[in-house]
Amino acid sequence: MKPPETPPSGCTELAHLGTDTRPCAQSMERFHGPEGSCSAVSDMLSRIGDKWTMLVIAYLGEQPMRFNALRRGIGNISQKMLTATLRNLERDGFVSRTVTPTRPPQVEYALTDLGRCLQVPVSQLACWTVDNLGRIDAARAVYDAREAE
Repeated sequence: MKPPETPPSGCTELAHLGTDTRPCAQSMERFHGPEGSCSAVSDMLSRIGDKWTMLVIAYLGEQPMRFNALRRGIGNISQKMLTATLRNLERDGFVSRTVTPTRPPQVEYALTDLGRCLQVPVSQLACWTVDNLGRIDAARAVYDAREAE
């Protein structure tokens, strides 16, 4: 998954993520309730953090797709799980569903503006993960060796 060249309209510029966390910290303050909970952020991270959502966002970021093409592209996902994932993404406003009245009806899924906006940090996180796999594996090896003693 490659990051979009420029953020879609209405998206926040992500260049500050490497050095300045103030914009994120200011945004986070809005989500804390009186008891310090962060349920809005937790709920959304649960939704977008599961592997199927990430893959659907990645595939639809390339182009709109029909259900079976999306299922074939993703691979090891059941029809039930893909249907549930797409419904949740549609409900949250990340994916649009277009039905073409043919026999049989054709259904195409595409990212909305909000979905393309989500694709920016998702692809940044994927790139960061790939770039840092060696460092993560090394840290895990050191930790595992220390715990085994």
